[in-house]
Amino acid sequence: MNEFGVLMIGFLLGIKHATEADHLAAVATLVTRHHSLAQSMRHGAAWGIGHTFTLLLFGGLVLALGTSVSQHLALALEVAVGGMLIALGGNVLYRLVRQRIHVHIHSHQMGGRHAHVHSHTVLDVHFDAAHEHAHAAGLPLRALAVGMTHGMAGTAALVVLSLGAVQSWTAGLAYIGLFGAGSVVGMALLSVVIAIPLRLTAPRLGRLYTGLTALIGGSSCALGVFIVYRFGVAEALHLGWLNPAA
Repeated sequence: MNEFGVLMIGFLLGIKHATEADHLAAVATLVTRHHSLAQSMRHGAAWGIGHTFTLLLFGGLVLALGTSVSQHLALALEVAVGGMLIALGGNVLYRLVRQRIHVHIHSHQMGGRHAHVHSHTVLDVHFDAAHEHAHAAGLPLRALAVGMTHGMAGTAALVVLSLGAVQSWTAGLAYIGLFGAGSVVGMALLSVVIAIPLRLTAPRLGRLYTGLTALIGGSSCALGVFIVYRFGVAEALHLGWLNPAA
């Protein structure tokens, strides 16, 4: 297979990479904040951009220096991802249970109706003015930071993959870039898919919407705990790092 074909495979693998459980769990928690399909797509794309940025930055350094990511650092980054998932899922559950999530539909002057989520504490007065708000421009920083964390955790494996697929570090960098571009496209589309059931159930704020939101938050927490245990405890024990006699 020629180099161009290998690079295109990298792009397709990037799209597939977006479907990994920890990636979907993280972005799903972000999508619960906005039920506009456009907003959801922006969050998914921001995750992919942050993911690609750190892959290129750290992967490029590793390829250029001809070194590798230490096993200790790789495991520590995986544990950080697990902790992040627990925090993101916990935040969803907190907003759902403690801040009385409220959903309403509104329209903009330029047209288009969409659902919006607000939280009101017991002391809040529900004035119409409370719903006058602007939509933030630019990339969502929270989604960008989450993607960057995932990118750092995935650098080690991707560098090994790229070196096995191409013959030079420059081609390896191109492979990583296209892999990242695929993850941007894949996660942007998947974010819309995740948002559709939330958008359909949000207007009535019924049990289904509440259940879906709770499922997203709970699943993120559970997956985070599993990742922390797998890489922070089980893998460390397997390598003898937590053995006092070692």
